[in-house]
Amino acid sequence: MRRIVGVGLGLISSFACSEPGSGQLGLYAQDQFQTMHGDCQPCQALPQALWYFRNETFALPQSAASVTQFDASKRGVDDTQALDLDALPALVWTGTTQHWPALNLNAEATTVTSLQGDQFGLKLVPKIASNRSYWNAATSHYLSQGPLAIRGELEGQTLVARTVWPQAFKLDLTTSTQPLQAGESLQSLVQFAHGGARSPYLSRLLWEKSPGIAQQSSGKAALGILLNGAQGDDDEAHGGHFALATGRVGADGAYDAWLVNNYYNLASNSEKGIIAGVTPFDKYMGDLNSGQSFYRPSYMLVAVFSQPQIPQQVQALSNRVFQHFYRNDFVYDHALENCAGISIDTLRQLGWQVPKRGVESLLKASAAYWYVAATERSLKKGRAIYDYLNTEMTRLFPAVAFDAIGNDLLNIAHTGDQSTLTSNTMQAMTEQLEAIYFVRIPQIPSSRADGLAPVYRFAQYLQQAPADRSQWKIIPVTPNPLPEPLKETLARQPEAPALLPLPAILFLLSVIGLVWVLLKGLRQWLRRALPTAK
Repeated sequence: MRRIVGVGLGLISSFACSEPGSGQLGLYAQDQFQTMHGDCQPCQALPQALWYFRNETFALPQSAASVTQFDASKRGVDDTQALDLDALPALVWTGTTQHWPALNLNAEATTVTSLQGDQFGLKLVPKIASNRSYWNAATSHYLSQGPLAIRGELEGQTLVARTVWPQAFKLDLTTSTQPLQAGESLQSLVQFAHGGARSPYLSRLLWEKSPGIAQQSSGKAALGILLNGAQGDDDEAHGGHFALATGRVGADGAYDAWLVNNYYNLASNSEKGIIAGVTPFDKYMGDLNSGQSFYRPSYMLVAVFSQPQIPQQVQALSNRVFQHFYRNDFVYDHALENCAGISIDTLRQLGWQVPKRGVESLLKASAAYWYVAATERSLKKGRAIYDYLNTEMTRLFPAVAFDAIGNDLLNIAHTGDQSTLTSNTMQAMTEQLEAIYFVRIPQIPSSRADGLAPVYRFAQYLQQAPADRSQWKIIPVTPNPLPEPLKETLARQPEAPALLPLPAILFLLSVIGLVWVLLKGLRQWLRRALPTAK
């Protein structure tokens, strides 16, 4: 085990900033954590989680802290019994040991200067070889226009930066309410200017409980509904990405220290170095290789509460789900168990029954199953397209999940309607909800292509991607299976859908039956219509 201690140079601390009110890591006090690197065997962390982060720097609870527990007989969101709201996430992926809250970058991106006037040289962490883009001159120009929060390591008098985040990207606590107008919708805000990759940053107050109460949001607990757009150079990523974030609103509206619950495929090595996990907002968005803001625009709905229980419940269950996720008690699936599906299942399991949007089409799903299975000569690929077309859309499409949650949240705020709130904790939302913000975060310029708004339907996906699949831009990845000795109980009993779904079988039988009836009718007609041969 190797513990990493922050360097005592005034503006540096162990993964934490020194601004007033900044001693938070999400909803938790940051001094409850310690920074670790690599495989720390005596730690209070799952061996499976430590294996995934074996080459990384992360934060673990202090030895005396309460750590999230789980029921090994459950698979994920089903494990809701006796949630401990004070228990810490077992691992937070910080990526670095140090954090600077306010540094100014020069135009050439060679030096940074603190508010106190201290100057350091700047280096960037190397680009991952499989990453298609990286920081360029446009990045330097864009990020030199205002103060940055930076995570990295200090090597002598040089800061090696891994994460950058513009301090201007925060909630505007001084703005007046701007509710949705006639003709506006959450979808239109997301799709503004093709997704807003090159639009100005926007923080818009959609609703507040009483005039001026949103201005008092500092220090209050918040839940972030986070949607990332389509990537501009990856035709498998037009659906976007989705996550839930929790934390306390900073003194100036900052949310960079919130925690994001990022579900991602653990079974493959991401070309950008992404590892699924609980991670600080600024790292999730601003990591130079894996940060969402470097390759697509993003959108967030922020719900601010007078009391912390609802965000605490969301984070507590998310902490527990990640324990199951690292154990492989359940595995990521792009249709059945993706980022949107796991996240919205978390809300529904806690008693927020976000309205469902149905499926694309069971008939289309069944027909597509046989078409793909025949043309690709693969029942597995047939099952995959079937699942895409037959999964409830709030669980399938990140944009639909965002839209459904956001519209229900606004309905609850405006009307006090509790019909979708089925637990005592969630029913308190009508009393505790104080403000709702919409945030649009532009893409940070780099050598990467501009991203777009995420799609809302499968047909839109096909319209946005090249019609000829051979022309699709696809980024290859390598497998990253959890070693067999680390698999326990439920991980050794994986859930897998049948390769031949019953509706597809019934569809095929119906088609065969219809063809038989038509042929039989055709033969009878021919007998009557044609003269009898003599």
